[in-house]
Amino acid sequence: MPIEELIRIGRVLPIVRWGEPVMHTPTREVTDFGSSLQVLLGDMFATNSAANGAGLAATQVGIDLAVFVFDCHDAEWNRRVGLVCNPTVAFAERRNRRFVELDEGCLSLPGAFVETRRPDYAICRGQDQFGDDIEISGTGTLARCFQHETDHVNGLVFADRLPHRARKELQARYERVARHFPSDWPASPATK
Repeated sequence: MPIEELIRIGRVLPIVRWGEPVMHTPTREVTDFGSSLQVLLGDMFATNSAANGAGLAATQVGIDLAVFVFDCHDAEWNRRVGLVCNPTVAFAERRNRRFVELDEGCLSLPGAFVETRRPDYAICRGQDQFGDDIEISGTGTLARCFQHETDHVNGLVFADRLPHRARKELQARYERVARHFPSDWPASPATK
């Protein structure tokens, strides 16, 4: 299905929180690009939109498949919408690599953000919803999204990349707002 149609067909699913095994285990490769994958992708787009997210991996809706969707801006504020199955991420050569420290959060730890250092440019390779090879370059939030979501596919959450003090601060920030996010959020809205 074209992305425009995938965006229209989905239903909002609850987002799985950190600590659930699916969030911390490497995923299975996507090998079947049939109708069940298309339905999952539609649901992921709907869930990401309802949560006002930049991206969402299948693990975040409890499915251990190597796929994520994205809907965010690059460094030039161009909106980019898409998906990547079986993603890998590459960066600029070390001597050309530039790092940026920005607030980062995760829909699976809603409402909590902490400064995280990541390369400002990334290339994501994988397959599209039809199984065709793709390569997408990204800057800004898009580059960060590629890195963050590919980590999810590999069983990592972004706190795994943080120093101990930053991890503790992130957890404390989450604990202050967690009561506002029902267990089935965003299927049920957050409270004020």
